[in-house]
Amino acid sequence: MKLLTERYHADLPGALSCYDRMIITGTLPGACYAGGMTSFLNSRHIKIFDYAKVFADPLRERIRKCAHELAEAHGVSIEHVNKPHIRKEDLVARVIEQRGGHPGLVHILSAMEACPAYVPWHDKNWLFQISSG
Repeated sequence: MKLLTERYHADLPGALSCYDRMIITGTLPGACYAGGMTSFLNSRHIKIFDYAKVFADPLRERIRKCAHELAEAHGVSIEHVNKPHIRKEDLVARVIEQRGGHPGLVHILSAMEACPAYVPWHDKNWLFQISSG
């Protein structure tokens, strides 16, 4: 497996010699708005109200399993952060103070962020109009 810096060498204007963290962001153009997400789910024969059970929960569990395996392999712990006022830099600094600043995976932080962007709903009045014809 290639390093990210090797894989995307042509797209990177430069590189730091030491990463203290990596934040990877992106978007899924076809699913980043309600209609697109509905279309994405429909194309996979997932009912909109089954989104969490059929799509999101299994994906979350795969990510969680991989994180636990990574933590175990590197002898680090996973710390859940559920308060927005807690500075993640302070938590990691505390761990580095205890373990030392040698290279390697330092700590894994877990957080739950609410996403109000896609909330399935149905219009009961619209359904009533269709059924009463």
